[in-house]
Amino acid sequence: MLGRCRYLLKDPAKAEDAMHDVFARALTHAEDFRADASPLTWLMKIATHHCLNQLRGERAGWRQWFERDAATRPEGHGGQDDMETRDLVRRLLGRVDAETQAAAVHYHVDGMTLEEVAALLGRSVPTIRKRLERFAELGGEELTVR
Repeated sequence: MLGRCRYLLKDPAKAEDAMHDVFARALTHAEDFRADASPLTWLMKIATHHCLNQLRGERAGWRQWFERDAATRPEGHGGQDDMETRDLVRRLLGRVDAETQAAAVHYHVDGMTLEEVAALLGRSVPTIRKRLERFAELGGEELTVR
């Protein structure tokens, strides 16, 4: 089984995972075994179909889109810089009114655009920009409005 998976996938780690998946599938579908061929032939058929489906899935268009999207994100996306910004926003929230708080959270924490925040809060983009700029002044250089 492992040999078939290695041959098709050309990656030892993926082949081992696939082999485990094949055995798990065989166990859950044991009642489907009709004894038309040997159990080994049945397992090899499952392994072949599983590996080919995995290869097909790796070439899927959505996967390429996802990889391109991940590559275009800023380097600090989801990293330490975002965490520091979120902590700063949290500390400053008590110093502003409720609508500015909502705008700051949606913009700086949720990563929404100015247009999205304005639509959500029922305000114009310039109004949201002004509120966020005043909020950013409280945080110094670390908070910017793009």
